[in-house]
Amino acid sequence: MQGSARGTAAAIRPYRIGLLAGAALLAGLASPAEAQTTDQPAQPDAAETPTGENSDTGSPEGTDSQIETVRTEEGEIIVTARRFVPGEAFANKSDIPLIETPQSVSVVTRDQIDLLNFVDAQQAVRYTAGVFGENYGPDLRFDFFTVRGFTPRQYIDGLAAPVSTTIFSTGLDLYAFESLELLKGPASVLYGSAPPGGIYNETSRRPSNVFNSEIQAKFGQDDYKSLAGTITGPVTDAVSLRFTGLGLDREAERDGVSARRLLLAPSATIKIGDATRLTGLFHYQRDRVRGDTNGFLPVFGTLLPNPLGEVDRDTNLGDPENLYRRRQRGMGFDLAHEFTDALTFRSNARWSRYRERTPTGVYGGGGLVDDDFDSVPDDFRTVQQFNFSYAEDVRAFTIDNRLHAKVATGALEHDLLVGLDYRNVDNESAFGFIFGNRIDLFDPENVPLAPALREPGYPFTFSDLRLKQVGFYAQDHIGLGNFFVTLNGRYDRVNLRNDNPGAPATNPTYSKQDEFTYRVGANYVFDNGFAPYIGYATSFEPVLGTNSVTGEAFRPSSGRQIEGGIKYNGRNLGPGVRLFATAALFKIRQKDVVQTLPAITPVFGTQVGEVEVWGGELELVARFREQLSVNGSYSYNKSEVTESSTAAEVGADLPTTPKHKASVFFDYTIPRGTLAGFGFGAGGRYTSRSAGSLPGPFNPVVYYGERATLFDATVHYDLPGWRFAINGSNIFDKTYVARCSGPGGCTYGAGRQVIGTLIKRF
Repeated sequence: MQGSARGTAAAIRPYRIGLLAGAALLAGLASPAEAQTTDQPAQPDAAETPTGENSDTGSPEGTDSQIETVRTEEGEIIVTARRFVPGEAFANKSDIPLIETPQSVSVVTRDQIDLLNFVDAQQAVRYTAGVFGENYGPDLRFDFFTVRGFTPRQYIDGLAAPVSTTIFSTGLDLYAFESLELLKGPASVLYGSAPPGGIYNETSRRPSNVFNSEIQAKFGQDDYKSLAGTITGPVTDAVSLRFTGLGLDREAERDGVSARRLLLAPSATIKIGDATRLTGLFHYQRDRVRGDTNGFLPVFGTLLPNPLGEVDRDTNLGDPENLYRRRQRGMGFDLAHEFTDALTFRSNARWSRYRERTPTGVYGGGGLVDDDFDSVPDDFRTVQQFNFSYAEDVRAFTIDNRLHAKVATGALEHDLLVGLDYRNVDNESAFGFIFGNRIDLFDPENVPLAPALREPGYPFTFSDLRLKQVGFYAQDHIGLGNFFVTLNGRYDRVNLRNDNPGAPATNPTYSKQDEFTYRVGANYVFDNGFAPYIGYATSFEPVLGTNSVTGEAFRPSSGRQIEGGIKYNGRNLGPGVRLFATAALFKIRQKDVVQTLPAITPVFGTQVGEVEVWGGELELVARFREQLSVNGSYSYNKSEVTESSTAAEVGADLPTTPKHKASVFFDYTIPRGTLAGFGFGAGGRYTSRSAGSLPGPFNPVVYYGERATLFDATVHYDLPGWRFAINGSNIFDKTYVARCSGPGGCTYGAGRQVIGTLIKRF
């Protein structure tokens, strides 16, 4: 395995050296490029190019953030962000505008990420409808959020990410991406394996044929320090390069936790003639975290009263010598060829490797000690520690080939998409689990473990799985004037091999699954920008692993959703006004849902029968005359387990699915006068309480996290080529319990975070 890694590194070394040399050459051009940008007049009313696919080849544009600060001849400071308001989404796999898509799609563009200074995907969805994040507080490794009650699958550049069997997130840094798109509701008709709540797709930064670069430094609370940069531009008429990198060193709110990260993401685009474009994409990320980042705490002293007092938010019951290591890399291509103006071929592929190790993972997950088993803690302060070691390796290859055609049959305009995708995933994971020491909740002086107990190894297999999936899909987006009908169908064949020694019957076990999924939708786009729509879609998801209650292989899950609503594109409201809004009602039903109970035992999965989620969403993204931007949303979700072999689960809410979530943020920049370029923003977020787990024999009491109203603010100053900003989230430092998965699995929500950012753009 190590020899293979060294061989791969040797193979790509010349490519990386060439890219770095190109980046250095581009850096030498920075000064004249900056002068040109600085002197040009502002054009806030120029036609925008919406986020989406390039019309000539059907591939994501070599676009970067369109934030640009210019000084007009009249002395005004104009901060343009032409992609703040989305128009299209790469998640659609075509250039169908969002206004014509009969399904809810939310796009968090790079312009939004930069102006609102989000540092990870959990923060980026704070003002997005139907999405609830940060339910484990400020975790330094993964992005935890749910969409319409379900954990979404992560996709990168339209291809499935090499996620683990337990956490559907690779934790790749947000700085590597140009946008984060949430396709809400079943997405199997385009992506195959997907939960019914939806997926999220992150589109990588790509080379541009226009010079663009920035250097970004951040410093903030909890010793947050990062240095990042991206540089792109043409080196010849046919070749454009980009290099993106980030170094991060930070601590956490919890005592005794620190994290370091290195991200490298080079890419190159080659134009092969006028009709063909090939983009090579590579990313490498290394993470190292010391200490117990989870911070599980007892319910007494956090959510429930403790006679000895309240537990401090920075309390950490783990071991500061805990170690988490992760390395991941991906290498792939995106090929697009335009046969004619109406016919395009697209192929994108990626080879991925994901590796994580936790040789020592001491945490206080046992809750308060009750040695006499009378259901009352002995002293309300002694907590049992466990040591959970974990190792996982994921190797994956994914490829997606498709034809995109636009044809007319009489009065009907057809936007056709036909594709074939394939994925091959090999997953191996193992763990160790032993009892550790006991620790004082109110004076957590950690006692080092005996050397024999510090690293228990990985003696127990958790997964040894191989998945091969082939899917054929087709879409016809039919237009008749302003009326549009979208028809999708997909056939999947999935082969699963399970070599887990704990699997029942024969070892290994095999599973072959065939599934057909579909989507039918329609909408009408009025000339005034309103577009009512309705859609019905189904989902299919092979579930990896075995049921730790029955010992049997998990059954495949299936889901269906009906959704209706209205969208509004306000770009015709006048010069300099861009606005996109969505209102939606939906109902989702899924069978064979797997829920994980992480509180008492670290790895424990069981499969319930059927769940239902229904609700409504409102979402608004707007920008007015390059001065005022608005992000707002409201969500209502009612979730319920409708069938289960465990009677206590029937009627229960799904975990981390609050009924209400509301958020709004306003940001304004002063364009003229003494304070020209100075801006400020403020907003608030409200989330109602939500269940921390499902009830069951090992979890008889369901605890609900606390409702919370949090406030965010920013001040910033922009000059041509420069930006300085200070962003604060939860500025009043409200303390609240975000989730309690059990008596020993409580986590505080993210406290106040203040980060200063200095950006130099060339």
